[in-house]
Amino acid sequence: SECQQRRNKRIAKTRARVEHVFASVDQMGGKLIRTVGQARANFAMTMMAACYNLKRLVYFQRAGIKAF
Repeated sequence: SECQQRRNKRIAKTRARVEHVFASVDQMGGKLIRTVGQARANFAMTMMAACYNLKRLVYFQRAGIKAF
């Protein structure tokens, strides 16, 4: 419907950005964590997020974009 099309258009930019991040994390090893305990699982996901952020920082530096 027209209402759904307007809503999808409004949230498409945010949705695309988040889905690209999840796709990158999935390529780096996925969201499946094989650890025992919540603390180790949290640490593993934090390290994946840190690796993604470092990868983006290197991309920005090579492209000549000021990240900070």
